[in-house]
Amino acid sequence: MHYFQLLGWLACVAYSTVPAFWLMIHPFADRWREQRRSPYFVLLPAWMAMWAAFALCTRPWRVALVYHANWSWIAGLVLFTTGLSIHSQALKHFSAKQLGGVPELHRANRDQRLITTGIRSRVRHPVYLAYLCEMLGLSIGTGLAVCWALTAFAIATGAAMIGAEDTELEKRFGEEYRAYRSAVPAVFPRMSASRQL
Repeated sequence: MHYFQLLGWLACVAYSTVPAFWLMIHPFADRWREQRRSPYFVLLPAWMAMWAAFALCTRPWRVALVYHANWSWIAGLVLFTTGLSIHSQALKHFSAKQLGGVPELHRANRDQRLITTGIRSRVRHPVYLAYLCEMLGLSIGTGLAVCWALTAFAIATGAAMIGAEDTELEKRFGEEYRAYRSAVPAVFPRMSASRQL
């Protein structure tokens, strides 16, 4: 059980920094595109530094439990596997370059497609929904206060990051993205695919 809690804490540390990583990109996309050198030489070390900083800051509370219940692992596992399934669907029709932010960071990149099919016909940001399910699954399963705190932090920064991403996508895709945004919810999916797309 101790190892599961340790892995849950470390996974939540990594997940919780994802919105902060993207907040380094979306509001500054134009500036990153102007750089001659790849932005990843700055962004990836900065992201790894965030992991280390978050791990060090939360380490004292890595064993503090909100509750302890064996059933919580069942509920947590259901949510976590739901997140993995959403991740799998989100990667269909979505290139590795798109997932890694290459279109946002490199002006010369030709992979400038707005994907609105598959799971993206029900939710605009399925990867973030997957992260949310996985973090909630880890928080419920472990019962660790630190996992719940990191999940709350990720939700707060994730809301800001989604706003920044929507703004950046609207700049790139214009009216096409505005129509998509008005038809499809950001994170909480509609049950049926949007017919307006």
